[in-house]
Amino acid sequence: MSDAKQLVLEAMKKAGKPVRPGDIAKETGLDSKEVSKIIKELRNEGLVHSPKRCYYALKE
Repeated sequence: MSDAKQLVLEAMKKAGKPVRPGDIAKETGLDSKEVSKIIKELRNEGLVHSPKRCYYALKE
């Protein structure tokens, strides 16, 4: 798993609630487009889900 993916996962875990890609970008210092791309990959891998539009959270 890439360092960027690990950063995104850790930021989501730390938030403890569904977050927007922009919030993760601010937290990690990554570009928001990069964060969106990573979230899409994580969704395809089944690690992340979207409980409501534009918000993402870790799957339990």
